[in-house]
Amino acid sequence: MGRLLLEYVALLGTLCGLGYYLLCLWRARSFLRRPRRGPPDFAPPVSILKPLRGTDPEAYESFRSHCLQDYPEYEIIFGVREEDDPAVPLVRPLIAEFPERRIRLVICPAALGPNQKVSSLVQMFAHASHPYLLVNDSDIRVPRDYLRRVMAAFADPRVGMVTCLYRGIAGRTLGSALEAVGINTEFFAGVLAARQVEGGIHFALGATLALRRQALEAIGGLEPLLDYLADDFELGQRIAAAGFEVSLSEVVVENYLPDYSFADFLHHQMRWARSTRDSRPWGYAGLILTFAVPWAALAVLAARGALWSWGVLAVAVALRLAVAFAVGRLVLQDRRWPACLALVPVRDLLALGVWLASYAGHTVRWRGDEFILEKGKLRPVAEAVPAADAATPAP
Repeated sequence: MGRLLLEYVALLGTLCGLGYYLLCLWRARSFLRRPRRGPPDFAPPVSILKPLRGTDPEAYESFRSHCLQDYPEYEIIFGVREEDDPAVPLVRPLIAEFPERRIRLVICPAALGPNQKVSSLVQMFAHASHPYLLVNDSDIRVPRDYLRRVMAAFADPRVGMVTCLYRGIAGRTLGSALEAVGINTEFFAGVLAARQVEGGIHFALGATLALRRQALEAIGGLEPLLDYLADDFELGQRIAAAGFEVSLSEVVVENYLPDYSFADFLHHQMRWARSTRDSRPWGYAGLILTFAVPWAALAVLAARGALWSWGVLAVAVALRLAVAFAVGRLVLQDRRWPACLALVPVRDLLALGVWLASYAGHTVRWRGDEFILEKGKLRPVAEAVPAADAATPAP
């Protein structure tokens, strides 16, 4: 009786996962077929803000891609916490190479909250002179028409924010390759599916956070985000809640990943998982219904290798690879797609393990520091008081 129940549960989980894969394929097709928005000549002045801490792979070329934009008027503001940050020697030659561009380096020494990125951004915003703002991560490389395509969405006065997809470019390690496979075949499949289920985008992605100043002012600026780990998600959610549209641009940028060790990869995945768990608790819990291949493998075990169970597993694997191709190759234009096929099932099993483990604690590691995550907010571990110590009266 117990084995039969397990068969039914595994089959139900598999069917839910297959339905999710079909939804992903449908949304990928819709994304590829949608028309571009806004007239091509809509190009308002924009300030690009890039908070930095340390260096990333291919950092100079990634920075440089922002200086090569085919765009009439924009400025680039780099921000670091300290003058001896390793990123500074990369920014100064960039300023010398592009004297025609308005590029500035701003020191942001104040620690305004646990989220150091937002702390730097708050200080950088005071130096931005244009009515539109664009923030993206330090490891992002963009095509020459990036600004034109992103900013075109603002021709619609309802749009308060624009975000975009990115493809992961793996380094030389297994951990880096697994990270790229997750980004290119799993994460953005979920983003496209969420866009359908939720009737639009109600969050944003750190690869591009383009904003109207009006929208940012409507949510009280960035200061309310100083304690949050998922600042990009919070920013998009609050702008959507304020009545503005969050637009998903069709432009795809590149994210150059470091050579993660396997342990670093797992720490990064756990931080992302616990951050998502706190930001979208019900949606995150529902991820258990998207793991069709692990559910199908469980069905094979529960059915003791019955022929029907192998057929179900074959269908699950075929659809999973179809999603990997549709999202990774067609939507994200990942030219290395064939090389990742063997890692897709490994990635799925690891993703399930991380999902389960994410409910076992609240600690995250970020940029070498350890924090406790409480309802999406960060608290340094050093501030946590053990229960035994808290109950001990002061001498």
